[in-house]
Amino acid sequence: MKVIILQHDIKWACPADNQHHLEDLLMQQPKADLFVLTEMFSTGFATEPEGIAESDGSSLRWMQQMANKLDAAIAGSVATEENGRFYNRFYFVEPNGQVTWYDKRHLFTYGGEDKHFTPGNKRVIVSFRGTRFMLQVCYDLRFPVWSRNRGDYDAIIYVASWPSSRIEVWKTLLRARAIENQSFVIGVNRIGKDLKCEYQGGSAIIDPYGRTVAELFDFQEATAIAEIDMNELEAFRKKFPVLNDADNFEMNKY
Repeated sequence: MKVIILQHDIKWACPADNQHHLEDLLMQQPKADLFVLTEMFSTGFATEPEGIAESDGSSLRWMQQMANKLDAAIAGSVATEENGRFYNRFYFVEPNGQVTWYDKRHLFTYGGEDKHFTPGNKRVIVSFRGTRFMLQVCYDLRFPVWSRNRGDYDAIIYVASWPSSRIEVWKTLLRARAIENQSFVIGVNRIGKDLKCEYQGGSAIIDPYGRTVAELFDFQEATAIAEIDMNELEAFRKKFPVLNDADNFEMNKY
């Protein structure tokens, strides 16, 4: 499973411009199975989504077109309006057009995201080309119970708009989630500035040992490729079966 992460800037509230820019980047990349974009890649992180969130599905259709063209899955989140409600919706789009989505569970109350968006209530895992991916968005990274490995995934994808002021938290928690869940972690964060924050990236792919297998320099628009080796993962889990000793509990609500 070859994964390419795209650490990119975002033009505020301009889906068409961002799609064109990302298409140029995508078409320059080598062959891969999965391409991962950022949180709200088409608009920037809009905590007040009125007039910005998409209701016409344009970014989703673009993702389907690109997935088909590249013969690869494409992942990233979009500010979406549906039936009068707003969702920070993470789309995982396969080459055949099949779509799996996850609505961000932990809305960023510090920035007011909870005042306008509806939280998701469903844990979502998608299987693609022999690898099981758990879908997560930005602030979800701070809540390990929600992402706890129940033996049902091999990698977690975090797409983010994580500001520079808290970048060390981002980098530390990506590694922690990989180690505690014995899984690969794919973390993709944007660069640039919006109306409120600066973003420096810090995108990386971490292996189950907590080692960095691919990373991108801060403040640079760039891409990186890494391979998720399922044989390596299965051998490690069998040799050192930490997950078998996890505390036995259930979440009552979800």
